[in-house]
Parts: sequence; structure tokens; C-alpha cells
Amino acid sequence: MFTLEDLLDRLDAARERTLVALEALPDEALTQPGVVGRWAIADLLSILTAWDAEVVTGLMQLTNGKPPERLLAALRNPDIYNAQRYQDAQGRGLDAIFDDFQASRLHLEEWLSGLSERALSEPRHYKALGGEPLGRLIARATADHEARYLPFLTAFAQRWEEMEATSDERRTTSSEESDTMIPLGQIDILTLPGANGDTAELAFPEDDDDDFE
Repeated sequence: MFTLEDLLDRLDAARERTLVALEALPDEALTQPGVVGRWAIADLLSILTAWDAEVVTGLMQLTNGKPPERLLAALRNPDIYNAQRYQDAQGRGLDAIFDDFQASRLHLEEWLSGLSERALSEPRHYKALGGEPLGRLIARATADHEARYLPFLTAFAQRWEEMEATSDERRTTSSEESDTMIPLGQIDILTLPGANGDTAELAFPEDDDDDFE
């Protein structure tokens, strides 16, 4: 039996892992392409938002006795649906993306709270779903779909943190080196080899005319 508690637990678990992966990333990381294919994290968040909204639209249609045709089509061809939503999301700002990301999930959970356990778990409660329980269909479109991309998010976040740590280390090393450099004014030029005419002790590299071609 697919209960409302089970469904909400799966939704919360996937979302919590997503937010943990994102919490240490700056805005510039969220718009960096190549996290999942050509997608940036911002693109992925827009796509996940679209799935939540699509489920809500499907629930409205089922409540009105209509088949959720667009949702069912999206589940049959999720890659095509994602590509379309990626195009729709281009040009949107991060603030708007995050606002919608949070609002769509709250809206979905409000709709779920109004469903009966029978509506969620009974395979034949909605004939339009072809025998699949509504709760399982919702999980496929939301929590399971989000979980599919969590390894990519986690790997990207780890790489970003490692690059930042390396960059910080280089800056620290550079700063320490500059602090220990001897000012030119304190170097006694007369103590350097060749300064008193002892050029025989110096080893000069051979000239190579090719260096100037």
C-alpha cells in the first residue's frame, strides 16, 4: 500500500539531499553549465519545479474527471519533457528560480494532503492511470526523478569545493611568499658573484640565435 506518509517521506528525503548538496555553493556555481549534460544547477532546479507543477495540474485534472494527458506523456518520455522545460527556463534569474522551486513543492504537498489513502494506493481508483497507483506515479514524477540527478549534484559540489580549497591554498602560499621576500634595497650587490669582475665563475647559457626568429 502506497500511503501519504510514504510519499511525503520520499519527497522530503530527495529534497533534503538536494539542498544539502547546494548549501555551500555560491551563485556563480549554480549557473555553471555542464553539471548534467549542458545543464547548470539552475536549469535542473527549473526542470524539477516543472515536474512538481505538472503533477499538480494532473491532480486538478483527475479531480475534475479528466485524464492527465500531459503528465502521462511526460512520464513516457521524460528526456523530451526535460529538454522542453530547459528551453523554457532560459533567461530566468536565480531568485525567481529558487522562489518557484520552493513554492511548487509547497503547492504539491497541499494537494497531496487533500487526497485519501484510497486515492493514492488503489491501482484502479483512476482509470486514466492504467492500473498504476496514483502515489507511485507521483513518486516517479517527483522524488524518484529528483533522486536520479543527486549523484551529479553531489559530484559537482564536491569538485567545486575542492577547486575553491586549492585556490585558497594558492592564495595563502602566494601571500606568505610575498611576506618573506627580501626587499631589493637590502641586497648587497657587491656580494653577488661577478660583481667584482669575477665573471669566470659565472655559468652563462649559450646564446641561441633561434630564440629571436
